Amino acid sequence: MKRILSSHDLISVHHARNLLEAAGIAAVVRNELLSSAMGELPPVECQAELWVIDEVEADRAERILREGRLPQTADAHSWRCPSCGETLEAQFTQCWRCGTTRAAESPLS
Repeated sequence: MKRILSSHDLISVHHARNLLEAAGIAAVVRNELLSSAMGELPPVECQAELWVIDEVEADRAERILREGRLPQTADAHSWRCPSCGETLEAQFTQCWRCGTTRAAESPLS
């Protein structure tokens, strides 16, 4: 295991973990509950930490976090909602306007 991120912002650490897991990289958050011990322990010791389970994946994980987004796949494309006609970007699976779920065969033409 390798630590790749530490922060006092627990939400950011969990968001980073979600990004990594969406990319197929197993990761865990440690020290989630230590913020309540700040003052009794040094603040740097109370930060939430993100650890990549497989150290071989650490460089790719750091690159994903540095870019702040998942790499786009070659088959990612915008799509048009079949119900209301709204154009949506590839990462969305549901229309923001009407709530219709993306169908596999509804790419933007």
